[in-house]
Amino acid sequence: MGTNHPINEVIGTTMNKVREMVDANTVVGEPIHTPEGVTIIPVSRISFGFGSGGSDFNAKKESAPKNFGGGAAAGVNVDPIAFLIVRKDTVRLLPCTPGPYGPVDKLIDFMPDIVDRVSNFVDSRKSGKDEGPEEA
Repeated sequence: MGTNHPINEVIGTTMNKVREMVDANTVVGEPIHTPEGVTIIPVSRISFGFGSGGSDFNAKKESAPKNFGGGAAAGVNVDPIAFLIVRKDTVRLLPCTPGPYGPVDKLIDFMPDIVDRVSNFVDSRKSGKDEGPEEA
């Protein structure tokens, strides 16, 4: 496949569009300056995917024109993850996403409190039954 093959043009065009969407200013955003002297800098995580392909459909005769079919696709995902907050001589990182914990981890964190509540409920029910049945 030579350098002037149609698939090279398809890939080149797609990669140029990806470069337009994703650059250093997308990962570390433009600083925002407040009147109080605080500078806020957004930080993002970027992921992208790219795929391309093509095929030549040659005629049996060499003098016949070559037919080419091809395509390319790209996708970009930008997730804001934190803000850098600069105030005088202090820099602080303020995450805007929860930690790497999912719902199961949150449930595990709440488990001791749930066990205590259930135990207290069971104990209160037992102490009410231990008094014996009321006589009529």
